[in-house]
Amino acid sequence: MNKTIETILNHRSIRSFTDERLTEEEVLTLIKSAQAASTSSYVQAYSIIGVTDQEKKAKLAELAGNQPYVEKNGHFFVFCADLKRHDHIAKKAGKNHQEALENTEAFLISVIDAALAAQNVSVAAESMGLGICYIGGLRNQLREVSEVLETPSYVLPLFGLAVGHPANQSSQKERLPVELIYHENSYQQDEAHVDRYLKEYDDRISAYYEARTNGERKDTWSEQMLRGFSQPKRAFLGEFVKEKGFNRK
Repeated sequence: MNKTIETILNHRSIRSFTDERLTEEEVLTLIKSAQAASTSSYVQAYSIIGVTDQEKKAKLAELAGNQPYVEKNGHFFVFCADLKRHDHIAKKAGKNHQEALENTEAFLISVIDAALAAQNVSVAAESMGLGICYIGGLRNQLREVSEVLETPSYVLPLFGLAVGHPANQSSQKERLPVELIYHENSYQQDEAHVDRYLKEYDDRISAYYEARTNGERKDTWSEQMLRGFSQPKRAFLGEFVKEKGFNRK
C-alpha cells in the first residue's frame, strides 16, 4: 500500500482546529491540487471562494447551523458551481448560449466538477498533515449564504470545506460494506443480499456508537437514514437553483 492510499483510507472529519492559519503557500498548493482534478470536456465549471474575513466566517457558521468549525479553522473554502465565465465568453462573442447553460447537463457538469476539485483538495490537505471537514450546512440558508459571498447569476455555492491543523484526532466511522457499494456488470437487487450486509453493518455501527458514548447512543445506520429521509430537506433549493440560472431546461 502506498502513501496516497494510506492517506485516503485514513480519512476522518475533523471538527476541532488549532488557531494556526494556513500559509499562502499552503492555500495555493491546495488550489492547484483542486485544478488538477478531472473536469468534463475541459469546462472547469467551478470556482472556489476562500473566506478569510472573520465576520463573514462567523456569519457563515451561523447560517450553517451554528457550526463553530466553520468560523474557527486554518482556512475556509466554499466550492461553487460556476458557469459565469462561460456566459461572459458567449456574450462577449455576441452569442446567446442561455439555453445550453441552463439545461440539466450543464448543471450536473458544474456540480460534478466542483465535487471532484474539492476531493482533490481534501486528499492533498490530509497528505500535508491537515484536517478537513465538508460543510453541507451552507445549503440550509443558501440564499443568505449567496448574499454573504456576493455570488451572481450562474454561480451557486454548493458546500464549504474547513481545513486546518487538527486540535485532536476524531475517530473514524466505518463505511458501508463493499458488497453493498460495488456491483459487477449489473445492479445487485437481491433483497436477501442487501438485508444480510445491512444487518451486519447496523450491528457494528450500533456497537461503535455505544462504545463511543458509554451506552448513551446505539442507533444503527438504517435508523439514521430513516430519520434523515422521513421528510424532504431544504425544499426551497429547487427554486433558488433556478433563480441562479441553473437547471432551468
